[in-house]
Amino acid sequence: MEIRFHGAAGEVTGSCHLVEVGGRRILLDCGLIQGDRRAEERNRAPFPFDPKSIDAVVLSHAHIDHSGRIPFLIRSGFTGPVYTHHASKDLCRIMLKDSGYLAERDAEWENRKRQRKGLKPVQPLYTVSDAVDAMKRFRGLAYGKRKKILPGITVRLSDAGHILGSSIVELWLEEAGARRKIVFSGDLGQKDAPILRDPTPVAEADLVIMESTYGDRLHRGREDTRAEIEAVIAQTRGARGNILIPAFAVGRTQEILYDFTRNYDAWGMGDWRIFLDSPMAIQATEVYLRHGDLYDREAAALWAKNSHAPLLPNLTLSRTSRQSMQLNRVRSGAIIIAGSGMCNGGRIRHHLKHNIWRNNCHVVIVGFQARGTLGRSLVDGARHIRLWGETIKVEAQIHTIGGLSAHADQAGLMDWYGHFQHRPPLMLVHGEPEASAALAAKLGHPTNPRIAGPGERLDLIRMSGF
Repeated sequence: MEIRFHGAAGEVTGSCHLVEVGGRRILLDCGLIQGDRRAEERNRAPFPFDPKSIDAVVLSHAHIDHSGRIPFLIRSGFTGPVYTHHASKDLCRIMLKDSGYLAERDAEWENRKRQRKGLKPVQPLYTVSDAVDAMKRFRGLAYGKRKKILPGITVRLSDAGHILGSSIVELWLEEAGARRKIVFSGDLGQKDAPILRDPTPVAEADLVIMESTYGDRLHRGREDTRAEIEAVIAQTRGARGNILIPAFAVGRTQEILYDFTRNYDAWGMGDWRIFLDSPMAIQATEVYLRHGDLYDREAAALWAKNSHAPLLPNLTLSRTSRQSMQLNRVRSGAIIIAGSGMCNGGRIRHHLKHNIWRNNCHVVIVGFQARGTLGRSLVDGARHIRLWGETIKVEAQIHTIGGLSAHADQAGLMDWYGHFQHRPPLMLVHGEPEASAALAAKLGHPTNPRIAGPGERLDLIRMSGF
């Protein structure tokens, strides 16, 4: 009985952990590695295990850094089921298809260059068709219900409060009379975050595997964060410019729209033309609207009050490329929400090209920016950026709104772990080294957390090293 950490170990993306019990093997997540081109090339490497030997995948949530390699896993020989929450299944149907499209497009662009150099073409990591076929293996689960998925392996999902359908995974394992319970946090949300319920506390575990994305910092309070957004809106209105918001299609986009709706009058949102320029975010928002049973009390009340009216009366859904290109002519009065959330692809790059050199433009960063991404460069103060071979000066004001994070901060992580009885052994994953080390130091004795290393193996019977 053991677990091996094959992804999001010493880094944030590429979540993938292999659990083996009684000859059965399951994966907790199977996500894409994100970052610069060198990091993303690692996605093409063979898995450090035989995909044919995997009996099942348990997926914590739909974000691509947790789900994005599942079609490649299937393409490599995996034939088992993928268990996840019903809402995550609905979101994966959108997100994996989009990921397949991006992989096809990237391969096409790369092959144009390779053809000119006389090199052999490359194949996409997987295709749209692969992603569509992968969904046939998904099995939806509800929160709070135990399910035996294999001999000796029982699973239960609980609300993680991160995005719609995000789950804390509880695993009961049994082998030759030995029993262990693992709790995998997935990605934990903040308390009192908009739309979603708070992360579910769990009391019992023999081993806790917890994310540590923001293990080294505290987020700003919600009221301070809303005041900061309001100030940016007022400042840009005075400068007669545009606001660009690079946003993850799932989770962050819906939170922004929710805050705009809730503060419509107070923030003067009626003065703006608001554009949601992301086909995937539009589809994800439709999924959010279908799963109102997962909302917290405040969001449920707001939805009940406005269910027969448009989400925002001045919101334009920009579905086509032509509609997106028309926004390049807008010089002021627009709030444009577009992906990708880290500015590494998507329509936001076109809007940056047409706006970021203007000193009356404001770029609002509302999510985590991995190392090596364009978004991280902007956060770190880059004065010039490169887009499609062109160097563009950064004159826009860059605002980092940390309080909007969908991840719990250091205090939130410690609070969630604090609900466990007897301070069970703790492995930290899904964090850059500095963040994980800071959280481990803060938790300290007697917990003495370990930071998972790539490929590290932990014997779940002996639990040595804690």
